[in-house]
This record gives sequence, C-alpha cells and structure tokens, in this order.
Amino acid sequence: MTDTNQTETALNQTEHGTTHRVSVTDAKTRLDRFLADNLGGFSRSRLKALIEEGHVSCAGETITEPSYRVKPGQVFAIVVPEAIAAIPEPQAIALVVEYEDEDLIVINKPAGLVVHPAPGNQTGTLVNALLAHCGDSLSGIGGVKRPGIVHRLDKDTSGLLIAAKNDRAHERLSSQFEARTIERAYLALVWGIPRPASGDIEGNIGRSPRDRKKMTVRREGGKPALTHYKVIRRFGNFASLIECRLATGRTHQIRVHLAHIGHPVIGDRQYGGGTTAARRRDAGQQVSDFVTHLNRQALHAKILGFKHPATGETHRFEIELPQELKDLVRILE
Repeated sequence: MTDTNQTETALNQTEHGTTHRVSVTDAKTRLDRFLADNLGGFSRSRLKALIEEGHVSCAGETITEPSYRVKPGQVFAIVVPEAIAAIPEPQAIALVVEYEDEDLIVINKPAGLVVHPAPGNQTGTLVNALLAHCGDSLSGIGGVKRPGIVHRLDKDTSGLLIAAKNDRAHERLSSQFEARTIERAYLALVWGIPRPASGDIEGNIGRSPRDRKKMTVRREGGKPALTHYKVIRRFGNFASLIECRLATGRTHQIRVHLAHIGHPVIGDRQYGGGTTAARRRDAGQQVSDFVTHLNRQALHAKILGFKHPATGETHRFEIELPQELKDLVRILE
C-alpha cells in the first residue's frame, strides 16, 4: 500500500511524452528538482537543459523556467528529443578565420552554418569544422556536443563568432559574456522604419506557449532582455538598415524584439519577416522576388570586441556585410 506522505507521481507514456503528476508533498518544489526526483536516468542539469529548450509542458503550455514552482495536481509532460552522436566527428569544412592564437579563434560564420550538433543537424556544423581545424585543443567546458563554443549565432545569421581553445580561455570569455562586457553589434535590414530612430527594446523573452520552436516576448516568465537599436539608413518608407547592440544574450533576441515592435528582420520567415501583399506593393516586385529567394534572415554580426583571456589586451573585430546582403541593400536603394 502506498504511503500518502510519499511522492505520488503518475508515470504514463502518451503521445505527448512521459507525464508526471504533482502530489501535495511536492508542492512548491522547483520543476527541475521535481523531475529529477521522479524521472530516472537523467541528471538535474540535463533536465534543466530540456526545460530551457522547451521540451516540458503543462496543460499544453511550454514551461521553460527550471525554477518554476510546481503545484499539486499539475501534470507535466516531458518529451526527450532524439539522441545524437555522443562525440561529434571532425569534418573538413572551410572556415573564414579572422583571428587565431593558442587560446581562441574568431570565425566569420556564413549564413546556413549551424553552430553545434542538435537533432536534425548532427553533422556539417561549426563544431565539426572546428574539431577538424583545431584538433584536440578545443576547450572541454562546453561539453562533448559543444567543445569550445562560448556563444552562438542562429543558423541563418552571419558574422563574427568566437570559440575557446582551452578551459581557461573558455571560463574567462564566458565570464565576460555574463558580465555583459563583450561588445556585440549587429546590422539588420528590417521592414518599415522604427520610430524613434534610436532607442531600447525591452521585454522578457521565453518560449512561445503555442510553438516551442519559437521565442516570444512574455508578460510573465521568460528572461529579461534588452536590445539597443539605431536607424542607419532608410529605404523609402518600407525598409531600413539598423544597428542593434545586445545588453543581454537571449535566444533569437534581436529577431524577437524587432518583430515585437512591428519591424521584423527581412527574410525572417519564422518571426514574420517574409514578403506579404502589402510589402510587395510598397517595396516593388524586384525587392519581393529577391527576398523570396534570399534563404536567410538579413541579420549580420558586424562587431565583436573582448579582452583577451590570457593577455587582457582588448581585441575588436569588424566585418562588412556578406555579398547577398550587399545585393539586398542595392536593390532596396
């Protein structure tokens, strides 16, 4: 006979994954702790990552805060994604290296290159390329799936990215990102003209309750996010080139914030940056046709500045737009 003072968790296999019901004795427990106590075979850190990645839901709403306090009677569903290879394989993929020494490497990442292996992209990533380029020198702190990776760029965002080649460099660079002392500036071509011409976009960002693959600005939950923007050039009344600087580093932050204020990044079909009838009418057929075949969002990591983890010397890199975005600017003009 089950003691009613013990944890009473229902474990069922459903189309939505394994479900876990919260008992009275589990009330107010952190979600990651609750799942760790009731789901065998997973560490708390692994469960925390699954929560943050949007694989846990309650009553159809995705929960992305590991610190969420559970309530009696709630039922949480967890869907574990398809397993990927334990250790990525080195692959000879061409890299544009802006700078490299024994501690770090700065890459000009092209659009279309995924940063690290994940379900659906197990090979052909930047990590695979770095393993071939750097060999065994990459930092292990990022884990076997993400060796050397200190920060990310979205698959279809181009520009500057830094990777660490040893644990000391990884720790010190990560500390700079956490302290927000890294200089990061992006160029974005967006629909419409943001007003005022410069300002801040602020709003917590978290997983969309309707689509766990998307992020959204949330009234409740999520993580604080702040983006500074400035209009650089206007193209009639239908588009503009803006610079964005990150005060925080949330997933899809610039894309989500710009879409939130009604000026999505051109070409960003996930967040509303595709062509519409109104945009085709305002921008013209040539622009519409170009954007339709662009196959990327018009977002580029232009500037990256940091203190070298070994010497303390300030390094600052700046690169121009890739050719396809230069062509977009020319057509917009």
